[in-house]
Amino acid sequence: MAQHDSEHDIAAGSELDTVAERTVSAGTAVAVPSGAFENPGSPPDRIRATDLDPKKEKTAERRVGGLFLFSIAASIFAIVAYIIFPIVPGDLSSVRLNNLFLGLGISLALISIGLGSIYWAKNLMKDGEWEEHRHPTRGREETREAAAEVFRLGNEESGFGRRALIRRSLIGALVVSPLPAVVMFRDLAPAADPVALLKSTVWDKNVRLMRDPSNTPIKASDVTLGSVFHVIPETLANSEHYIEDKAKAAVLLMRLKPEDLHVSADRADWNYQGIVAYSKICTHVGCPVALAEQHTHHLLCPCHQSQFDISHEAKVIFGPAKRPLPQLPITVDSQGYLVARSDFHEPVGPSFWERS
Repeated sequence: MAQHDSEHDIAAGSELDTVAERTVSAGTAVAVPSGAFENPGSPPDRIRATDLDPKKEKTAERRVGGLFLFSIAASIFAIVAYIIFPIVPGDLSSVRLNNLFLGLGISLALISIGLGSIYWAKNLMKDGEWEEHRHPTRGREETREAAAEVFRLGNEESGFGRRALIRRSLIGALVVSPLPAVVMFRDLAPAADPVALLKSTVWDKNVRLMRDPSNTPIKASDVTLGSVFHVIPETLANSEHYIEDKAKAAVLLMRLKPEDLHVSADRADWNYQGIVAYSKICTHVGCPVALAEQHTHHLLCPCHQSQFDISHEAKVIFGPAKRPLPQLPITVDSQGYLVARSDFHEPVGPSFWERS
């Protein structure tokens, strides 16, 4: 037993001797492992056909440039297809054709850029293992020079600066590839002048105020104190663009005591015996203002909590909205039904950049 323990201690001691040696550096004892793995170094560079044969290198360069040029052609095809195959309202086949050719062109354009970049990296850029030692980041001049050297080496190894075909075709592909998106986004805007479309509604002089959705006319005597009516114009029923016109012409009608109204001089005749009408479309982002507080005479937009004071010409008293709700001037006709005096005097809904 003792002999076994002695042999074990000798083996352990010899193992410790091989694991660490004592050395002194600058007066400090440091343990240096003697059995550590040696740095195997980087694997040898892989020799490619393009590294040995200039003809194959030139062929690879032409293939990369060809893929980038094909990307340009595919982007142009997407734009042309979007114009040749327009979406016709009510025709689902036109939607399918438009989506098919537009998506095909954009997909081929982006895939070609990706394939060209991969082929370029695999066959023409310098192939080798790199290691980067960590060091403190400092803003000294040496650091700036090292950063510039990195860019220089990247340009030299990729061949971006000397391979004119690849450089020019890649730049062209990247410039042309966003154009289909630009064409589509531009087409989202109305073809007509947006100022005229947003500034006017179907309200006009002597157009009756109708209940929504029953589409029945409203007499002044029907509007009691504290009541709120959702109102649309009588001419809306014959509108060719019913949804769009209703979205701009929706109105809230309510009655306050005349003495509670604080009316400016130019709006003295815009209400009728305390009955006022204001646009239902919030001036923040266009949500429907549908909540009314009877005692405070406040209107609340439930989307972002903007509040408007009806007793003070629907001015903003809280929330992100920046301007009052547009007021619809009203009066009564010979039969006692409420009618509009004119259209709104300003654009309804949220502000837009062309609004003066």
